[in-house]
Amino acid sequence: MPSIITRGGTELYFKEWGEGRPLVMIHGWPLSADSWDDVAVPLAIAGFRTIAYDRRGFGRSGQPWEGYNYDTLSDDLADILSILQLQDVTLIGFSMGGGEVARFLTRHGTKCVRSVALISSVVPYMLRMETNPNGVPQDGFDEMLKALTDDRPHFFTKFFRDFYGVSTLSNAVSPEWLSWTQSMAMQAGLKATLDCVTAFGTTDFRTDLKSFTLPTLIVHGTQDQTVPIDATARVAAKAIHGSQLIEYEGAPHGLFATHRARLVKDLQRFCEST
Repeated sequence: MPSIITRGGTELYFKEWGEGRPLVMIHGWPLSADSWDDVAVPLAIAGFRTIAYDRRGFGRSGQPWEGYNYDTLSDDLADILSILQLQDVTLIGFSMGGGEVARFLTRHGTKCVRSVALISSVVPYMLRMETNPNGVPQDGFDEMLKALTDDRPHFFTKFFRDFYGVSTLSNAVSPEWLSWTQSMAMQAGLKATLDCVTAFGTTDFRTDLKSFTLPTLIVHGTQDQTVPIDATARVAAKAIHGSQLIEYEGAPHGLFATHRARLVKDLQRFCEST
């Protein structure tokens, strides 16, 4: 399998298709690079080189005991770009992956990056507090961690129904798609699964927003029950000068599946114009 070895010795699996300017796609929790397939293939056909990798602890990548914090995860992203010798990159981060984009820009700058896209992203801050009243209460993350520890497969059954808006959307995903997603999630190690909840749930990216000095696309569903739009996309759009926010009315968190065709068109248009 194609892979790179990070500076800390962790093996990261990646896949790439097409030729042209590179688009690097960072997946969400608790998925893998495979979740990008149905977006990456049409973008490759459209003339881009699409690259997606499994975050450490997930999919086919190594499962070290440590390193599930955004500083290390953004260094992993930097190693992908460096080892593959990528330039003029568009970084596309979904959900948790948006945090890697934000922290990468702060820690590694914009030298090889041309533009960025945040899709259903956790940026800038998920945790509810006095200065972030629309976030998720700490109790919500504590309950997730307990449920994952007690019975991870059972937790994912309900989680992915909400993730894709199965109870609210007429165009939600099929039972087979849900089953595939759950099997993808179960590829991840338990330690990585738990630690990354803490990472995306409690990392404050508000100071990282000043690092967004490149063309930035933000896409988010208005009915996202997993990552509330009022705590994330709308705040980020106001703080990032010149950013473009596209709200998908009624869309859930997993809009890469439920609104796939629209997302591909919006990403293609953005990448061709930047």
